[in-house]
Amino acid sequence: MSLWNVPLADIDLGDEEIGAVTEVLRSKWLSMGPVTAEFEQQFATMVGVKHAFAVTNCTAALHLAHLVLGAGPGDTVVCPSLTFVATANAIRYTGAAPVFADVTGTENCNISSESIASCLDATTKGICVVHYGGYPCDMDSIMTLARRHGLYVVEDVAHAPGAGCWVTLPGHGPGGDSEWVFKRCGSIGDIGCFSFFSNKNLATGEGGMLTTDQDVLAERIKLLRSHGMTSLTWDRDRGHSFSYDVMASGFNYRIDEMRSALGLVQLRKLEANNQRRAEAVNRYHEKLAGLAGITLPFAHYEGTSSYHLLPIVLPADEQRPGFTEFLKERGIQTSMHYPPIHQFTYYRSCTTPKALPVTEQLGRRLVTLPLYPHITLEQIDAVVEAVTTWHSQHV
Repeated sequence: MSLWNVPLADIDLGDEEIGAVTEVLRSKWLSMGPVTAEFEQQFATMVGVKHAFAVTNCTAALHLAHLVLGAGPGDTVVCPSLTFVATANAIRYTGAAPVFADVTGTENCNISSESIASCLDATTKGICVVHYGGYPCDMDSIMTLARRHGLYVVEDVAHAPGAGCWVTLPGHGPGGDSEWVFKRCGSIGDIGCFSFFSNKNLATGEGGMLTTDQDVLAERIKLLRSHGMTSLTWDRDRGHSFSYDVMASGFNYRIDEMRSALGLVQLRKLEANNQRRAEAVNRYHEKLAGLAGITLPFAHYEGTSSYHLLPIVLPADEQRPGFTEFLKERGIQTSMHYPPIHQFTYYRSCTTPKALPVTEQLGRRLVTLPLYPHITLEQIDAVVEAVTTWHSQHV
């Protein structure tokens, strides 16, 4: 039984997932095989790309993405600091260094294209964006900037499966003109990287996915995902190959069939569950909109979100400990996404200090409220009542 009347997150997991995993166990084929292949194909279709590759987690996906795009020692990659540390760690795994850009504002927690532009120099190899909370970044501006400077773009889509936005595709319209098109997150940059961690919109416990439309990148990802081998166990079991060659120093980033089976079921639920999240967010925003001093990031967002997080920004720096304790006493779990990476001990020791005023302000004032597909109206109203009561006493 949960310790919380309203937990921060919860999973839509039931008999269908249990049955899918049981079927895999009965098949006795547990390593990456036909279920994974089907998961990849269906995921690629959902995102709108030619290629999808399931891996152990999103960190592995990010590492492979930067690696196949050529990041290495002496290079820098621009990314936000207001994200989970894996976004930056994966850049460092290649030998490249992250350079942190500021976010847009307290009403939009996504990386700022203007701040990205201010970070660029001769060492910049690429840009890694994070669609914070499930809300797509300003990808049109970011892709224009990347094309102008010859930079690659990795999308960290950990929060945003199913989300999308409108972007300009140069030379795709009639007569070679630019065309304004809607694209899913993970299909806009060179490579998209997804997370299937337990608290994500599509959850398998651990797991991740890379997506791309570029055949050359796809071949490289496929090779490096499994030790640089030219054929895998499933290929040899089907008689497609007797032996194999090793073409590169790859990694063991393979997923297993149990998690792919979970992923297939969760993928079928994704659209409906994202819609339920949207309805919950709308109710929160309607009821919290009148609280002076509290900011509701993305309250006026007009794109297509996956509604992964429900963040609020408190009026003052010192209020968060008391606020979270006030809700905890009422059985309401909260969190904060995220402690800024550039303020961690490790990154203070290995990156050049740089002021990120909006990120630092959010790092002191952000609170994440409970949100999941089957949160009830009564639970939302209990959270709203607690926030409103606290506000009446402290603001």
